[in-house]
Amino acid sequence: MSRRLVLLLVAFAAASASAQFSLDTSPKVTIEGAVTSRNGDAIEGVIIAKVADGWHINSHTPTFDYAIPTALAFTDGAELTSAAYPQHKMQSFAFTEGKPIAVYEHTFQIPFKGKLKSGAQNITADLRYQACNDSVCLPPNNAKVVFGLVEDRRLSSTAFTPLSEAPKNPTRDKLAETFASKGLPLTLGLLFLGGLALNLTPCVLPLIPITLGFFAMQSDGRRSRRFALSSMYVLGLVVMYSALGVMAAIGGKLFGAWLQLPAVLIGFAILMLVLASSMFGAFEIQPPRWIANRSQGRAGLAGAAAMGLVVGIVAAPCVGPVVISLLTLVAQLGDPVVGGAMFAALAFGLGFPYLALLNVFPKPGEWMVQVKKAMGFVLVAMAFYFLRPLTGDEVYRWGVAISLLVGAVFLFASRGTAGRALRLACASLLLVAGAAFAIPRGETAGVQWSKYDVNAISAASAQKRPVVIDFYADWCLPCKELDAKTFSDPAVIAEMNRFVRIKADLTLTNDEKTQALTKQYAILGVPTIVFIDSSGREVTSARLTGYEPPAPFLERLKKVR
Repeated sequence: MSRRLVLLLVAFAAASASAQFSLDTSPKVTIEGAVTSRNGDAIEGVIIAKVADGWHINSHTPTFDYAIPTALAFTDGAELTSAAYPQHKMQSFAFTEGKPIAVYEHTFQIPFKGKLKSGAQNITADLRYQACNDSVCLPPNNAKVVFGLVEDRRLSSTAFTPLSEAPKNPTRDKLAETFASKGLPLTLGLLFLGGLALNLTPCVLPLIPITLGFFAMQSDGRRSRRFALSSMYVLGLVVMYSALGVMAAIGGKLFGAWLQLPAVLIGFAILMLVLASSMFGAFEIQPPRWIANRSQGRAGLAGAAAMGLVVGIVAAPCVGPVVISLLTLVAQLGDPVVGGAMFAALAFGLGFPYLALLNVFPKPGEWMVQVKKAMGFVLVAMAFYFLRPLTGDEVYRWGVAISLLVGAVFLFASRGTAGRALRLACASLLLVAGAAFAIPRGETAGVQWSKYDVNAISAASAQKRPVVIDFYADWCLPCKELDAKTFSDPAVIAEMNRFVRIKADLTLTNDEKTQALTKQYAILGVPTIVFIDSSGREVTSARLTGYEPPAPFLERLKKVR
């Protein structure tokens, strides 16, 4: 944190303390308490806190060490053994110079567990807090409540759904906390690493060889030329991610959901076939003449930027939550320069492998002709990739297999000694990949799911069973990866047998049920996995957005009880 901000906060606190006798020092927080279940002297319950309008209090885990945390304690009748504080919000105020801090506001709940003291008839709870508004902080205060031991089932029956208490996006909070406590340089570094990791997502990984082949064919062997191509590619990523993020925020739909539109899917499939025909020599891709003239004939620069735009579109279902969380933080900061730098860092991380790998390519030659032909068949396979939500998995699998196998046969049958080694290598890779898709897959046992039903969740809460809810969509490729790899793993299946397993279909984004579930559970993208423990409350720290391999997912399951 900057020295200026520290001095400002110290001066602000001093001014607040000196003025405390003239300020409105009436309580800004009121609390209610209830016991929701009792087994002997072991109790569970909930504290409901209401913060006055226009005021906020610090999180239980505040952003800065010197901030006074909100803390619950029992002063009579019982011993507090655990308290599940809610997910805080990151907000900026005048005295923080635009930097977000962790706060609670409005109404929130603190589920608790405790042990009754001998002969206790009531429980006295004490919530310590410090209330602030946008311009002043009051001295620390305590909100007290005395409540009886009669079980209140009304609270326990409504606590199982996260509703507005659900975390909007855990990544956003961590990113905002990093920016607030560590500053811009470290935040940019983390965003760069995050962009680098996004290359391994199922949506981006298939495009890596295509993009490298495109750049290799456009490059003339000069490092400056390669750097210019990579820079334009990254620029395309920045433009597309920023635009998609704004569209998602304005439209209020799941990020990437527009990919389900048949016209969009068919359009991209046709684009892949057009690019494939160019690889086969039918024509050469040229930018408009005015672009070529301004770039001194460097046709590849426009193509590199277009490739970045395409990758941004294809990657949308996998990286959408990251982009939305970043967009939320940028909106909170209100600084276009900082926001631009953050998006640039994420996009640069995604484009960095191409910047590094392009410099190891040899100069253009006969080897490039062979790579170009191989990439043509891969692009035909990519057309089936885009049509997968429309045609189904079987047509997709055979379409990709036939495209790659025909390419292998074509390259093996081609004649000529120039570039022979690389031609055979490309043919072998296509053969192996095509065979992998063509080999019939046996039916594998997977997790058995039930359709979303709020009554099933209520019943699970009454039976003290944990619940896992898989929010998915038919057009979501990472959802299919979860089903095929993670939910078919024997260890995962065995561990999930103790859960009530529910699938919530969000395929139709305009459907009223989809919109209600999206709002109720604060779903930003699919897949999203929500875990509810045996007491009927969401385990917010376990929430998962995106694909996760079996081993880490198994560890996530074991933490939910």
